[in-house]
Amino acid sequence: VAMKTPRVPGCLGPNVYPAVPDGGWGWAVAMTFFIVEVNTYGVLKTLGVFLQDLMEEFQESNSRVSWVISISAFIFAFTAPVASLLSNRFGYRLVVMMGGFLMSLGMICSAFTSSIYQMYVTIGIISGFGFCLSFLPTVTILAQYFSRRRALVTAIASSGESFAIFAFAPAFSRLKQAIGWRCCLVVLGAMQASVVVFGILLRPISIEPEPVREKQQSAYELENKQTRTSLSSAVSSGSGDSGVTSLSSSDQDLRDNAEEASLSPSLVQKDLEESLLDFSMLKDAAFLWYCLFGLLATLGFFAPQLYIIELSKSRGVAPSVAPNMLSVMAVAESVGRFSIGVVMNRVSCRKTRVLLGCVVVMAMVLLAFAVVWEFWGLAVCCALYGFFMGTVGSTHIPLLAEDEVVGISRMPACVGVYVFIQSFAGLAGPPLGGVLVDVTKNYGAAFYSCAAGMGLSAVSLALVGVAKSGLCHRTSGRENKEEEQVSQDNKPLDFLEVDLVEVDLVETSPVDQAEVV
Repeated sequence: VAMKTPRVPGCLGPNVYPAVPDGGWGWAVAMTFFIVEVNTYGVLKTLGVFLQDLMEEFQESNSRVSWVISISAFIFAFTAPVASLLSNRFGYRLVVMMGGFLMSLGMICSAFTSSIYQMYVTIGIISGFGFCLSFLPTVTILAQYFSRRRALVTAIASSGESFAIFAFAPAFSRLKQAIGWRCCLVVLGAMQASVVVFGILLRPISIEPEPVREKQQSAYELENKQTRTSLSSAVSSGSGDSGVTSLSSSDQDLRDNAEEASLSPSLVQKDLEESLLDFSMLKDAAFLWYCLFGLLATLGFFAPQLYIIELSKSRGVAPSVAPNMLSVMAVAESVGRFSIGVVMNRVSCRKTRVLLGCVVVMAMVLLAFAVVWEFWGLAVCCALYGFFMGTVGSTHIPLLAEDEVVGISRMPACVGVYVFIQSFAGLAGPPLGGVLVDVTKNYGAAFYSCAAGMGLSAVSLALVGVAKSGLCHRTSGRENKEEEQVSQDNKPLDFLEVDLVEVDLVETSPVDQAEVV
């Protein structure tokens, strides 16, 4: 079923450009993405401030409380294909606005829960689904508005996550002492409702490089060209059908080309929906390795922010200073996002190699968390982790648009599958760290699982380039064989073959004359 485009005022309707604008209304979309980052990943990674309060309120262990974050992260990623289909059916704007409403509803309802299991539903399922509906369509349409500046703009806009962690961690640590953690969740829910307002700015984009008239003109030129070719071929070959058969086939080709040139928007939209439901990209070895990289790297995306405050307290940092570790991470993450955006715009090598270097260093930093003590050691680790987390977090999804992974034409279909596969690591990451903490009674143990996942993800990312190079080599080999076959088919006749053909024509000509008489 094709998407029904509602009649909207010109200021809210689709933007039509002859090429990717690399700006224009894209800056309004980038601002919306900043707000979405604040209210999705920013809020999700700030919930570690309430970890100890939830454990004391519901008398639960670290692992059970951490399931609130993991379920939310799982639903966030698991429902990505649903968000892609809904965006295609109803448009980006409506889906993002609905996501803002759901995440606000779930967060406010969490303030009135009486057990941790109820929070699994409110924050885990309701808010998690709202996170997905808001985030995925926004990052997809942002990539369509930018080409040359895509990496830089995405890095700057995604700094909303860092801004939220920097501001929310110390603010809500003090605010909960004044009004309690339940009222803090209400405040967070009210802030998340702002996504409903900013979602209005997500105007769809349409790239129309050629006017319709030129396409119709090219079709008529094709008719004239094919007609002349058919007539000349008929005369030169001495055909007895007066070229009627050739003209009829030419007319059929014209109709086929005219139909292709004048496809209705409903048919185009239908093809787009089929591409979103098409999982043929899983046959691409490079994309499979990249999905495995995202799956393993996600193990280190949420647990450090969840446990860093309690780790700092256990390593000699004052309870009033411990929340500032999240702020150190946030500032460094902002610097990392901006730096990687500049680097990605200037490098001439494969961008996946730059990302690989960041992942390797990030794995070593996660190992360092388990052995450092006191304020300065933890602060340095937080700064390094935040910087490289910014480089990885702001590039791993936009890199899908690069030809070295899948390319911009296949990104809308691949991003849903990629984030869907990531969801399983988001479900396992925080509880796995919680189990290690409960067993060892050491918060540093939670960082071992993060480091292991990040190290294995580096291996998978390195194999993306290997798989892509092998695919390109096989493709070029097939193209060379096809070119050789075409050149053999078009090879001119030898002189001996030409002489034999002429002899046959001379011998058969008297017979033809007799038949005519």
